[in-house]
Amino acid sequence: MAQPLMPHATASWLVDNTSLSFEQIADFCGLHILEVQAIADDTAATKLTGRDPVRAHEVTQDEIDKGQKNPDYRLKMTKGPEQVRRTKGPRYTPVSKRQDKPDGIAWIIRNHPEISDGAISNLIGTTRTTIAAIRDRSHWNIANITPKDPVTLGLTTQRELDTAVSKAGKAAGTEPAPTDTRLEGDREALIASLRAERAQQERDADGTGRSDEITDPHALFRN
Repeated sequence: MAQPLMPHATASWLVDNTSLSFEQIADFCGLHILEVQAIADDTAATKLTGRDPVRAHEVTQDEIDKGQKNPDYRLKMTKGPEQVRRTKGPRYTPVSKRQDKPDGIAWIIRNHPEISDGAISNLIGTTRTTIAAIRDRSHWNIANITPKDPVTLGLTTQRELDTAVSKAGKAAGTEPAPTDTRLEGDREALIASLRAERAQQERDADGTGRSDEITDPHALFRN
């Protein structure tokens, strides 16, 4: 599906100027809904200047009106900007964000050690040498590196990060195992058995208490 030329700036404009839901905006801009939430809450890594997609001829006002009336409606682009196919190699990162790369790399290494250096390089746009230096803590500025979510820093998108984590999990064989319903059934059966046993013990205790009163026949004749 075609996306706006500047998705984050477009999302910022739609948040400020329409009553579209975060889900509609995320779908139209090709972003994760949490990215839209961060933009709306003004907690994004950088302050964004909104870009009007109507003036950019990427969507019509009629489409926006339809979306505002029906939260289930998905906006359709008037035209798709020419998509530039990414070439292999590290992604381009604006100069203003390059100083944040070490923090983003450290966060991935700490929280997702299964992701390879090559995948991190493609995700954030850095060299494997830098990643290795941060991983083995030989980086020249390691004392000032603080792990921070690369999505919050604007170095990558949540969708791309999730994809990298999923691929790394498959490669490492660490995907969540499917739930064994048999174990769940055994657990329920065990709980039911324990409850029945406890109830029987309580009944036995009550019965024993009553029988103790007449177990000793001589007690009936004691003063």
